[in-house]
Amino acid sequence: MTWIPLLLLVAVLVWGVTRYNRLVALRERFRNAFAQIDVQLKRRYDLIPNLVETARGYMVHERETLEAVIRARNAAVEADRAAAANPGAPMAMMGLMAAEQSLTGLLGRFFGLAEAYPELRASENMLQLQEELASTENRIAFARQGYNDAVMRYNATRAAVPTNLIATAFGFGRAEFFEVEVEAERAAPRASFD
Repeated sequence: MTWIPLLLLVAVLVWGVTRYNRLVALRERFRNAFAQIDVQLKRRYDLIPNLVETARGYMVHERETLEAVIRARNAAVEADRAAAANPGAPMAMMGLMAAEQSLTGLLGRFFGLAEAYPELRASENMLQLQEELASTENRIAFARQGYNDAVMRYNATRAAVPTNLIATAFGFGRAEFFEVEVEAERAAPRASFD
């Protein structure tokens, strides 16, 4: 009869290790999903200076807008670095979401102003950059969905009883979703020069 408590202890340990390993796997899954977003955001950030440079020659009187787009891009790059260092961390993700919203708004304003320049609308380089940016925006949206799905699974598993005991004991914090807050900014920046 002395082996029953030992078996019970082993069963509890096996259960705890299994739950811990599940949380680790889910955390790594959402971190990997964020890495996919990060790749696309970096591609987007690399396209923006080329876009602004292409437009600079045509949009001489819009210097303030062009500089604002570059400042917003640089702020988004910094916010992305912070989020990439700790994917899912609430403060880092909120900073990235705010920076992305600002950049998206300014890109919308940029494209709205660019429509007033027929030579720019006809530029082959500008058309190619538009196409690449639109493609990248779609990839970001797809990667964001994968990340949010992984975060949802992680958070649900982390909060479920009795796994929440293991999560609390070993410091598995809640992960933050990557969402665009304002409905008008949910769409990719409009880049139509038709």
